[in-house]
Amino acid sequence: MSIFDDKRINNSTFKLDIDRMRLGWYSDKYFCNIAEMLTELARTGYCYRGNSARLKPADLAQGISPGDLEVEMQVFTRRRGKTVVTGVDKSLAILRHCTGYRDSGSFIETFGKLEVWAIQDGDVVTGTGDPMQVEPVMRIRGRYRDFAILETPILGVLTRSSRVATNVYNTLIAARGKPVLFFPARFDAHELQAADGYAYNIAVQRFNMDFADKLPRFISTDAQGDWWAGQGGGTVAHSAIASFFGDTAEAMLAFSQVLPPSIPRIALVDFNNDCVTDSLATARALFERYRTSIDAGDPSNAERYRLYGVRLDTGATLRDVSVQPVGDTTLDMGVNPRLVFNVREALDNAWKHWDLPAVWQERAKEYCQNIHIVVSGGFNAEKIERFEKLGVPVDSYAVGSSLFDNHGPTVSDYTADVVRVKVNGRWMDLAKVGRIPCDNPLLQKVN
Repeated sequence: MSIFDDKRINNSTFKLDIDRMRLGWYSDKYFCNIAEMLTELARTGYCYRGNSARLKPADLAQGISPGDLEVEMQVFTRRRGKTVVTGVDKSLAILRHCTGYRDSGSFIETFGKLEVWAIQDGDVVTGTGDPMQVEPVMRIRGRYRDFAILETPILGVLTRSSRVATNVYNTLIAARGKPVLFFPARFDAHELQAADGYAYNIAVQRFNMDFADKLPRFISTDAQGDWWAGQGGGTVAHSAIASFFGDTAEAMLAFSQVLPPSIPRIALVDFNNDCVTDSLATARALFERYRTSIDAGDPSNAERYRLYGVRLDTGATLRDVSVQPVGDTTLDMGVNPRLVFNVREALDNAWKHWDLPAVWQERAKEYCQNIHIVVSGGFNAEKIERFEKLGVPVDSYAVGSSLFDNHGPTVSDYTADVVRVKVNGRWMDLAKVGRIPCDNPLLQKVN
């Protein structure tokens, strides 16, 4: 259930590998060993015979079966600051379908005997790094051996999804309300695209809710939209321009002729390391087709040749020919502020150099000044924040691998601790030293 629609996503969407998950295929082996041990102890009727200082003599007198012990487990993230929590619904689906035990080769589901509380995807928790002061995202009560092996996949789902969502959210803040295009698909295994795209979707919605914004969601593959009915979008790659012998303008003319107008025309203009020249050539080529169609009374065809934007993707080891070296040359490399200013200025004034009848001059000016600038290549929240502070005229940021970042402040590892056990009908605190049961007012009882 996300905070945006109050609907839980179920396994018809997630398509879990239920059979192997029940067998512990995805679990750290020590959890499998624990579950096997507790099951055997329950079968043989073993009762605790030790001398725990945490138990009263009266508790021991009645006999306690570790094999059938009910526990309370809390799940929380270690990330400092705010975390946009994502992955809760999939974690609940894992519990729903894989809680239980095997009896004579059959799996007996016992999810109905659990008590589960959870927050929603899109909720925010805040951490200080102190494990004694956490805001749990899930609380599970039930017989431990029935769900012991599920800790590994649940923590993995929450860690990955929350990290991506929080990284996206922080990048959106850095971009100050400008669209962030989700471009990391090529940097990880394709099996993760649906979950990652869902995390991006949650982050954008959370940003819009927090800042009263209406940012669009832009993903690059259909798989990234699988869980929320999103569709991948995009235009051209460098390989397409290579197919036209490095002629960016001709490649975009062909693209515009063939592909439907619903796909924004965004020209990739760094192929020849001359973004200004290729931006101007492409703008003029498409505008001429646009103008011809309008003059011929065919405005629908004209829309095929409306240049929505240009994308700058200059490699980090290159200096675009329009950027003259000044001072620290490392600041001149790749997509840098001066390159963006150069392209913006060139596009805004391109129409002045076109031989146009008077009736078309104002329309040409509008056409050029409405061309967006999209930047990509090595962008992260820090670089975007620097661009925004400088007032660089970027309209959208395409961001890739930094949204998977997992070091220092971006580490979002989750932990699960048993913090209480049920002894002779009453719950007693029993966390390891350094941990205590914590509460979160966002927790809701799960049916």
